[in-house]
Amino acid sequence: MKRWLAAGAFCVLPGLVHADPVSVDRAVVRFAAPDTGGTRHPRFVFERVLSFEARLEALSDPERGSLGEAPYREQHVTAALDRHIAEVILSALHIEPEPTSAELDRQVRLAHRMLSDRVGGEDALDSARRAEGLSERELGRFFQQKARASLYLDRMVTPMLAPSEAELRSIHKAPGNPFANAPFETIRPALLRWYVARRLNTALATFFENARSRIDVTVL
Repeated sequence: MKRWLAAGAFCVLPGLVHADPVSVDRAVVRFAAPDTGGTRHPRFVFERVLSFEARLEALSDPERGSLGEAPYREQHVTAALDRHIAEVILSALHIEPEPTSAELDRQVRLAHRMLSDRVGGEDALDSARRAEGLSERELGRFFQQKARASLYLDRMVTPMLAPSEAELRSIHKAPGNPFANAPFETIRPALLRWYVARRLNTALATFFENARSRIDVTVL
């Protein structure tokens, strides 16, 4: 048996050595932060994920109609990278109390709906995923990360995921929201997601700006 295994290894390995390499993905950014273990434990951003996230930034850009054939611009890549780094760091931080599986699943679903709203619907989101070759499992991990980052901000910084009814009604009456002309009872779920998404985006941007000096970012 050992002789057969040795002979088999000898026959197969030369073919593997001479096979043409196939590029599946590549790391394009390395970053390190004290909250994720410092320089001894760097994190990497991969090309497909960053391209996917840049597409999402472009889809949510009010001026996306001016893109032409380009899926995104440089500013969308920069915004996507900032958001990605912030969410990776936040999702790695300890949450007290630790969310249950049910709470995390609920926040994953909310993150999915909020992003779908932001980019113009589920079809647009799925098209961006397929354009960059992300699997459903990779998309699931993407939303898990968003969910944990959101829960950290809500529990450890300031509550923002469950605004009161009075707060929502006040936002509905205020100018500048896209639902002002529709009955509150009809648009309440969409208004809730819109308002929470805006608060999370502001909190993410603030966190990243405050942490920027402590983050070592290298473009590979």
